[in-house]
Amino acid sequence: MELREGEVVLRPIRLRDQRAWQEASRRNRDWLRRWEATVPPAPAGRTTGPRPTYRQMVRYLRSEAAAGRMLPFVLTYQGRLVGQLTVGGITWGSMCSANIGYWIDEAVAGRGIMPTAVAMAVDHCFQALGLHRIEVCIRPENRPSRRVVEKLDFRSEGMRPRYLHIDGDWRDHLVYALTAEEIPEGLLRRWRLG
Repeated sequence: MELREGEVVLRPIRLRDQRAWQEASRRNRDWLRRWEATVPPAPAGRTTGPRPTYRQMVRYLRSEAAAGRMLPFVLTYQGRLVGQLTVGGITWGSMCSANIGYWIDEAVAGRGIMPTAVAMAVDHCFQALGLHRIEVCIRPENRPSRRVVEKLDFRSEGMRPRYLHIDGDWRDHLVYALTAEEIPEGLLRRWRLG
Protein backbone atom coordinates (compact mmCIF):
# COMPACT_ATOMS: atom_id res chain seq x y z
CA MET A 1 0.00 0.00 0.00
CA GLU A 2 1.27 3.44 -0.93
CA LEU A 3 -0.17 6.83 0.03
CA ARG A 4 0.67 9.68 -2.35
CA GLU A 5 0.03 13.41 -2.58
CA GLY A 6 2.08 14.98 -5.36
CA GLU A 7 5.74 14.26 -4.67
CA VAL A 8 5.10 13.21 -1.05
CA VAL A 9 4.83 9.43 -0.68
CA LEU A 10 4.34 7.15 2.31
CA ARG A 11 5.08 3.50 1.65
CA PRO A 12 5.95 0.49 3.79
CA ILE A 13 9.55 0.31 4.98
CA ARG A 14 11.59 -2.35 3.14
CA LEU A 15 14.85 -4.17 3.73
CA ARG A 16 16.24 -2.64 0.54
CA ASP A 17 15.76 0.85 2.03
CA GLN A 18 18.69 0.18 4.35
CA ARG A 19 21.32 2.28 2.61
CA ALA A 20 19.06 5.33 2.09
CA TRP A 21 17.53 5.03 5.59
CA GLN A 22 20.93 4.76 7.29
CA GLU A 23 22.32 7.66 5.25
CA ALA A 24 19.37 9.91 6.18
CA SER A 25 19.64 8.84 9.83
CA ARG A 26 23.39 9.44 9.92
CA ARG A 27 23.13 12.83 8.20
CA ASN A 28 20.47 13.95 10.70
CA ARG A 29 21.89 12.34 13.85
CA ASP A 30 22.67 15.61 15.65
CA TRP A 31 19.38 17.20 14.64
CA LEU A 32 17.27 14.21 15.76
CA ARG A 33 19.17 13.06 18.86
CA ARG A 34 17.19 15.27 21.27
CA TRP A 35 13.91 13.73 20.08
CA GLU A 36 14.72 10.05 19.59
CA ALA A 37 13.56 7.42 22.05
CA THR A 38 16.25 5.78 24.14
CA VAL A 39 16.22 2.66 26.29
CA PRO A 40 16.26 3.35 30.04
CA PRO A 41 19.05 1.77 32.08
CA ALA A 42 18.34 -1.85 32.96
CA PRO A 43 17.80 -2.85 36.59
CA ALA A 44 20.87 -4.19 38.41
CA GLY A 45 21.93 -7.54 37.05
CA ARG A 46 20.09 -7.18 33.74
CA THR A 47 21.17 -5.97 30.34
CA THR A 48 19.11 -4.36 27.60
CA GLY A 49 21.09 -5.98 24.81
CA PRO A 50 22.57 -4.31 21.75
CA ARG A 51 20.65 -1.84 19.64
CA PRO A 52 18.82 -3.75 16.87
CA THR A 53 20.29 -3.82 13.40
CA TYR A 54 18.38 -2.25 10.53
CA ARG A 55 17.32 -5.74 9.39
CA GLN A 56 16.03 -6.62 12.88
CA MET A 57 14.18 -3.32 13.11
CA VAL A 58 12.44 -3.85 9.75
CA ARG A 59 11.51 -7.44 10.63
CA TYR A 60 10.01 -6.28 13.92
CA LEU A 61 8.06 -3.45 12.23
CA ARG A 62 6.75 -5.82 9.55
CA SER A 63 5.75 -8.38 12.16
CA GLU A 64 3.81 -5.73 14.08
CA ALA A 65 2.19 -4.57 10.83
CA ALA A 66 1.15 -8.15 9.99
CA ALA A 67 -0.41 -8.41 13.47
CA GLY A 68 -2.43 -5.22 12.84
CA ARG A 69 -0.68 -3.22 15.57
CA MET A 70 1.42 -0.86 13.45
CA LEU A 71 1.85 0.80 10.06
CA PRO A 72 5.56 1.52 9.50
CA PHE A 73 6.16 3.88 6.57
CA VAL A 74 9.15 5.55 5.03
CA LEU A 75 8.59 9.04 3.69
CA THR A 76 9.90 9.91 0.27
CA TYR A 77 9.94 13.29 -1.41
CA GLN A 78 10.83 13.69 -5.08
CA GLY A 79 11.77 10.00 -5.06
CA ARG A 80 14.29 10.31 -2.20
CA LEU A 81 13.89 8.81 1.29
CA VAL A 82 13.61 11.79 3.66
CA GLY A 83 12.06 10.37 6.82
CA GLN A 84 9.85 7.92 8.57
CA LEU A 85 6.29 7.93 9.88
CA THR A 86 4.91 5.17 12.07
CA VAL A 87 1.32 4.62 13.07
CA GLY A 88 1.80 2.63 16.26
CA GLY A 89 -0.09 1.37 19.25
CA ILE A 90 -3.08 0.45 17.09
CA THR A 91 -5.81 -0.66 19.45
CA TRP A 92 -9.08 -2.14 18.27
CA GLY A 93 -12.25 -3.01 20.20
CA SER A 94 -13.99 -0.22 22.03
CA MET A 95 -11.01 2.16 21.63
CA CYS A 96 -10.11 2.04 17.89
CA SER A 97 -7.13 4.36 18.29
CA ALA A 98 -3.47 4.75 17.41
CA ASN A 99 -0.57 7.15 17.77
CA ILE A 100 1.70 8.65 15.14
CA GLY A 101 5.42 9.31 15.42
CA TYR A 102 7.63 10.81 12.74
CA TRP A 103 10.97 12.30 11.77
CA ILE A 104 12.12 14.17 8.68
CA ASP A 105 15.44 15.09 7.10
CA GLU A 106 16.45 18.58 8.22
CA ALA A 107 17.29 19.46 4.59
CA VAL A 108 13.59 19.33 3.62
CA ALA A 109 11.95 20.32 6.91
CA GLY A 110 9.58 23.29 6.83
CA ARG A 111 8.28 22.66 3.30
CA GLY A 112 4.92 21.17 4.29
CA ILE A 113 6.08 17.61 3.58
CA MET A 114 5.47 16.22 7.06
CA PRO A 115 2.04 17.84 7.56
CA THR A 116 1.04 16.32 4.21
CA ALA A 117 2.36 12.91 5.28
CA VAL A 118 0.60 13.05 8.66
CA ALA A 119 -2.65 14.12 6.96
CA MET A 120 -2.43 11.19 4.52
CA ALA A 121 -1.75 8.74 7.37
CA VAL A 122 -4.64 10.08 9.47
CA ASP A 123 -7.05 9.86 6.54
CA HIS A 124 -5.95 6.27 5.87
CA CYS A 125 -6.44 5.37 9.55
CA PHE A 126 -9.90 6.94 9.72
CA GLN A 127 -11.26 6.17 6.26
CA ALA A 128 -9.66 2.85 5.27
CA LEU A 129 -8.98 1.22 8.65
CA GLY A 130 -11.93 2.60 10.59
CA LEU A 131 -9.97 3.95 13.54
CA HIS A 132 -11.64 6.63 15.65
CA ARG A 133 -8.82 8.54 17.39
CA ILE A 134 -5.22 9.46 16.56
CA GLU A 135 -2.74 10.91 19.06
CA VAL A 136 0.63 12.55 18.55
CA CYS A 137 2.81 13.05 21.64
CA ILE A 138 5.62 15.60 21.36
CA ARG A 139 8.21 17.01 23.72
CA PRO A 140 7.31 20.63 24.56
CA GLU A 141 10.75 21.81 23.36
CA ASN A 142 10.30 20.24 19.91
CA ARG A 143 8.88 23.30 18.19
CA PRO A 144 9.19 21.98 14.58
CA SER A 145 7.22 18.84 15.46
CA ARG A 146 4.60 20.85 17.31
CA ARG A 147 4.18 23.06 14.24
CA VAL A 148 3.21 19.99 12.20
CA VAL A 149 0.20 19.16 14.40
CA GLU A 150 -0.68 22.82 14.91
CA LYS A 151 -0.81 23.36 11.13
CA LEU A 152 -3.20 20.40 10.93
CA ASP A 153 -5.38 21.72 13.79
CA PHE A 154 -4.86 18.77 16.11
CA ARG A 155 -6.48 19.50 19.47
CA SER A 156 -4.09 20.01 22.41
CA GLU A 157 -5.03 17.77 25.34
CA GLY A 158 -2.36 18.64 27.88
CA MET A 159 0.81 17.14 29.28
CA ARG A 160 1.91 13.58 29.99
CA PRO A 161 4.64 13.92 32.63
CA ARG A 162 7.74 11.76 32.16
CA TYR A 163 5.98 9.92 29.32
CA LEU A 164 8.85 8.49 27.22
CA HIS A 165 12.54 7.81 27.71
CA ILE A 166 14.28 10.13 25.26
CA ASP A 167 17.85 11.35 25.05
CA GLY A 168 18.79 9.55 28.28
CA ASP A 169 15.92 10.54 30.62
CA TRP A 170 12.14 10.35 31.10
CA ARG A 171 10.66 13.32 29.25
CA ASP A 172 7.34 15.16 29.44
CA HIS A 173 5.21 15.16 26.30
CA LEU A 174 2.35 17.30 25.07
CA VAL A 175 -0.60 15.30 23.75
CA TYR A 176 -2.38 16.29 20.54
CA ALA A 177 -5.35 14.35 19.19
CA LEU A 178 -8.03 14.15 16.50
CA THR A 179 -11.13 12.00 16.19
CA ALA A 180 -12.80 10.95 12.98
CA GLU A 181 -15.85 13.14 13.73
CA GLU A 182 -13.68 16.27 13.78
CA ILE A 183 -12.65 15.90 10.14
CA PRO A 184 -15.46 14.26 8.15
CA GLU A 185 -14.07 15.86 4.96
CA GLY A 186 -10.63 14.33 5.58
CA LEU A 187 -7.52 15.89 7.05
CA LEU A 188 -5.63 16.08 3.75
CA ARG A 189 -8.48 18.00 2.14
CA ARG A 190 -8.63 20.39 5.10
CA TRP A 191 -4.83 20.83 4.96
CA ARG A 192 -4.93 21.53 1.22
CA LEU A 193 -7.70 24.12 1.65
CA GLY A 194 -6.05 25.47 4.80
